[in-house]
Amino acid sequence: MLSIREALGADLPGLGKLFDEYRQFYNLPPDVRGATQYMEARFAAQDSVLLVADGGPAQLLGFTQLYPTWCSLLAGPVYVLYDLYVPRHVRRRGVGRALLRAAANRAERDGKLRMTLSTARTNFQAQALYESLGWERDDEFYVYNLSLSSSTGAERSDT
Repeated sequence: MLSIREALGADLPGLGKLFDEYRQFYNLPPDVRGATQYMEARFAAQDSVLLVADGGPAQLLGFTQLYPTWCSLLAGPVYVLYDLYVPRHVRRRGVGRALLRAAANRAERDGKLRMTLSTARTNFQAQALYESLGWERDDEFYVYNLSLSSSTGAERSDT
């Protein structure tokens, strides 16, 4: 039986494995140790909300991670749903849908004004799921990223 709940400390090894699979989905190299350490750090710092899909004893079927932040235009708190992952072998069984609904319920309960997410332009299966649950794609704004020296190992110069 599937249940969605907040992650527990005992979930961290399984979450690390799922997070590593998620990163590989986005073409990053395997790193279970680094992925597990990242999840352990988020859990210890309590700077994100980690929800897991629990399929029974020691069986995590997916997860989502919400980061609290602020929206200056709404002048209030929001969640960024940064991570959502369901392993290929359990997709199309309602796990992602259940995680998204639980995330929305949690956001409402926490007084958030909105949730935001981004996904790859080619991730059509996820886009269909989001839109079926009422998420609206933003066609007005572009997203830009700036890699910094701390994440690339390169030195920057302002001269």
